[in-house]
Amino acid sequence: WQQEEQYEAKVNDTWPQRPLFTTKSLRFNDGSSDYLNRTPSGDGNKRTFTFSTWLKISTIKEHMFFTCGVYSSTSLMQFYLNANGTLTMSQENSSGSIQSTITTTQVFRDVSAWYHLVIAIDTTQGTSSNRVKLYVNGTQVTSFSTATYPSQNLDFACNTSGVINTIGNRSGGSFYLDGYLAETILVDGQALAPTSFGVTNSDGVWTPITYTGTFGTNGFNLQFEDASSLGTDSSANGNNFTVNNLTSIDQSTDYPVVNFATLNSLNTPTSNAPTFSEGNLKTVTNGSDGNFGGTSTIGVSQGKWYAEFKFISTSGGMQVGITGDPSNDARLNNYTGENSLGYSVYSGNGNKYNNGSGSSFGVTWGANDIIGVALDLNNHKIYFHKNGTYMNSGDPTSGATGTGSAFNLTTGYDYFFSISDGNSGASSTIDANFGSPPYSISSGNSDGNGYGNFEYAVPSGYYALNTANLAEFG
Repeated sequence: WQQEEQYEAKVNDTWPQRPLFTTKSLRFNDGSSDYLNRTPSGDGNKRTFTFSTWLKISTIKEHMFFTCGVYSSTSLMQFYLNANGTLTMSQENSSGSIQSTITTTQVFRDVSAWYHLVIAIDTTQGTSSNRVKLYVNGTQVTSFSTATYPSQNLDFACNTSGVINTIGNRSGGSFYLDGYLAETILVDGQALAPTSFGVTNSDGVWTPITYTGTFGTNGFNLQFEDASSLGTDSSANGNNFTVNNLTSIDQSTDYPVVNFATLNSLNTPTSNAPTFSEGNLKTVTNGSDGNFGGTSTIGVSQGKWYAEFKFISTSGGMQVGITGDPSNDARLNNYTGENSLGYSVYSGNGNKYNNGSGSSFGVTWGANDIIGVALDLNNHKIYFHKNGTYMNSGDPTSGATGTGSAFNLTTGYDYFFSISDGNSGASSTIDANFGSPPYSISSGNSDGNGYGNFEYAVPSGYYALNTANLAEFG
């Protein structure tokens, strides 16, 4: 608790009180070639430094987090995730010859989780294995499929005058990051343990803390707090980065302590799957022969939950709702509501659907309309609104009465938010907002705990789907 007090903007007067985390992350989309870069004007310590970042990936592919140098042009240090989920650090000379490389046997493939990655370099050490130390979520990684350590007193490409530092791709334009970064820090001149950046909280979860040490000459601290200047260095150094293809909408409140649901890019059909982007918050259903659009990474069996879905475009129709059987829906390429545990409304006629059967319920909608879903699993009801007006005169606060609810839900299941195209062979583009939207919000509404950024008011007693709320209500 003492470590968490740095975030102590309290959100209610109940006990125990919880901190409201206002720290931001930055959402990278490989399809738009997002990255940050900076070129140091002077040398720092090329033998001793620490890089720390918090990472949430959106898909399993090769992602570059941090590089120093230009591929096939200058000496190059790379820190990246491979397509098989392993982590690699490599250092090459200007001729492209490997000077050192380590690759983990452990893999990191969870698109719903935040990982804390720390790599500490100190080539002055006499013992080779002490020259590069890699940590994930506070634990040192010691099992490597490849481990070629740098020679003693080797100068790395990092902290070198005129050598480009890049975050989010390999300088030269490849392997763009697809996911989120938070608390991205370089400490020039020190090889630090992860305890400088994180701590295990009372629930046994590795959690970020504020780094309070010095940064050295070329060190930086990227907090992504200023949406109009996302490359701002929060350290006293002012080592700001140039922003490339990222805009204010890419600033996110998805953060290691308040980890929001996204769409699950791992739960998809084996063929005719949807395409995900924008941190797994945008889906495009397959236009060849696919209905399935995606399900949330977090499922719930109790509590009251709220999400919004923006209808961007379609050649068929949009269905939005929940499913209690996300794996089967993905396997069969179902539309939402085709399964006996699926419940949805359909844009084409406003009908509600369950077990493949439709009946009259709500209203039609089209491009740029926002559909809100209020899921009450304490009373097993579900409500839908179009642009803030609840269909069927629904009242999400009516409790067991269920005024205007669409369905009485089957009990005993974990339910996941779900979206789809309403017509097989058509395609829909849909944006999901679980509280950290991929599109601009004109009004701005949060839940009762202060979490989320929604276009329309969150019903009283309902909450954004993130890990902080889940720990309290889920």
